[in-house]
Amino acid sequence: MSVNLTRPVAPDPYSLLPAVPDFTLTSDDVGPGERLPDVHTNTDAGSNVSPQLSWEGFPEATRSFLISCFDPDAPGPAGWWHWTVVDVPATTTSLAAGADLPAGAFALRGDDGEARYVGAAPPPGDQVHRYFFVVHALDVPSLGLGPDAMPGAANTAVTFHTLARAVLVGTYQR
Repeated sequence: MSVNLTRPVAPDPYSLLPAVPDFTLTSDDVGPGERLPDVHTNTDAGSNVSPQLSWEGFPEATRSFLISCFDPDAPGPAGWWHWTVVDVPATTTSLAAGADLPAGAFALRGDDGEARYVGAAPPPGDQVHRYFFVVHALDVPSLGLGPDAMPGAANTAVTFHTLARAVLVGTYQR
């Protein structure tokens, strides 16, 4: 039995949130709209290494950041959370590839059940998937979440604390 995965392309999930100012998010590993290098995937060719990320131009009032990677194109109604890092200090403006997190910051369990970056792994033959790497500049030093919080809950909580948002979208298809 073959499964038909033909479906419409999901909307940009961040375009559906309240508008906030943007700032700049860049990566030495992936450019806007570019295919993620295999090392950043959860495939036979990959190593689940988070990409390098740098950000600048966020508001002076920023007290912390939340960093995430979300795939709205995963088959199913809710997309797929690949990575959510909370309580990143406002003094942090970059993460190296495969980075250790700064003191105080921690990763939540993603949809794979792992509290770490788990890379792209779209079903073979499926449409191109988009991976939204997002940094939210927040007005609080901590969201007050524990390590058992769900990524969807954390990414909903930021809606009430986001001063500005930076987005970088990579792609992957097998």
